[in-house]
Amino acid sequence: MDSLVGLLIVCALAAVVLSLGTGLFHLSRGQGDEDSRKLARALTVRIAISLALFALLMIAWYFGLIAPHGLVPVAPQR
Repeated sequence: MDSLVGLLIVCALAAVVLSLGTGLFHLSRGQGDEDSRKLARALTVRIAISLALFALLMIAWYFGLIAPHGLVPVAPQR
């Protein structure tokens, strides 16, 4: 089950990056209202995927599928 959650997280992150790339393409092309609508749609999709990823992480944490780890500070070496 952990590998399925990990795969979903990686796929969601890849979708966010793809959506950002699509938005950048339409931003740089910038030819009229059609590209403005496509840019807004790409950024809306990115926000939706990010919120879904956040919800997935919270649900996976709640059910014990993932666990946060504490960052242990390392003492400076002399």
